[in-house]
Order: sequence, then structure tokens, then C-alpha cells
Amino acid sequence: MSNFESVTIANEKMDKSIAALKREFASLRAGRANAQVLDRILVDYYGTPTPISQMANIASPEPRMLTIALWDVTQLAEVEKAIQKSDLGINPSNDGKIIRLVFPELTEERRKELVKIARKLAEESKVAIRSIRREANDQLTKMKKENELTEDDLKSAEKEVQKITDDHIKSVDQVLAEKEKEILSV
Repeated sequence: MSNFESVTIANEKMDKSIAALKREFASLRAGRANAQVLDRILVDYYGTPTPISQMANIASPEPRMLTIALWDVTQLAEVEKAIQKSDLGINPSNDGKIIRLVFPELTEERRKELVKIARKLAEESKVAIRSIRREANDQLTKMKKENELTEDDLKSAEKEVQKITDDHIKSVDQVLAEKEKEILSV
């Protein structure tokens, strides 16, 4: 493995960390109804934890409402239970066929809570990125010990790893700032 490969692999892993963070942020609700908020909720579907999106059609007939039309209506109670247990803070209602989720205006308190959750997710992402940097640097040091790299190549590669780490940390901060703005805008 060349030092270039180590840096490329680290870069790809860091990109994946940011993509995962964006997916997490998409599932944080920010005032508007968004089907992605249901992505993290798993329902016990005949013994298998299953995402709601794989069990139903999800629609947003109004800006602050989602409707969930299950393909297997016998699972209505299970889906309702899973939504109630989740951190959504919404009570589902159903008419025997369709589950309705009405998203209330976010209170100032709930907005602050969501910002805290977003910051925690961003910090976890930064930790993951730093961990990837450490793995890459360990790999480079190992290659130096095995005389696959010169001292100059090692320093150069470590600088490159640090640069991509810094860039990815900035990206996390940018994504977090956008999400905070979205959450706090009324």
C-alpha cells in the first residue's frame, strides 16, 4: 500500500462520516413534516426490526402533516407503538387505515433541544474523523518502520492526512451551522 493509497482511503472514510452525519440531520425534524424523520424508527415486523418506509406509503398532504398508509393494516398498532416510543415527541392518530402525524410548531425549548442533539451528532462525527486520521497515521508509521516510506514521504503524507482532516472538520461545522439555522428559523 502506497502512502497515497492510505491518504485516499482516509479521505473516502471521512467523506462517508460526513454523509452519515447529513443522513442523521435529515432525520431531525425542523418544523416541517419530512418523511425522513421516520427513517430511524424501526417496527417489530414479525420478529424483524423494519423501517416504516419499507412497510408503508408515506405522504405529506400538508406542510406539517405526514400520513402513513400501511400495506399490512394488521401492523397499525405496532407502528403506532414504535412512533410513540421514538424521540419524535408526536402522538400518532389513526382512522383504522391510515396513521396521521401532525407536527406542531416547535417550541423554543424543543428547538434548543434539537440544536443540542445536532451538536452532539456533529461532535460524534468529528471524533470519527479524528479516529480515521489516527488510523491513517498509524498505517503510515508502520510503513515507515517496514522501510516502505522515507522519513520525508512520511512527513509529507502526515501533512496531507492532517489537511484532509481539517477540511472534513470544517465541513462538519458548516453542515452543523446550516442545520442549526434551519432548526432555529421560525
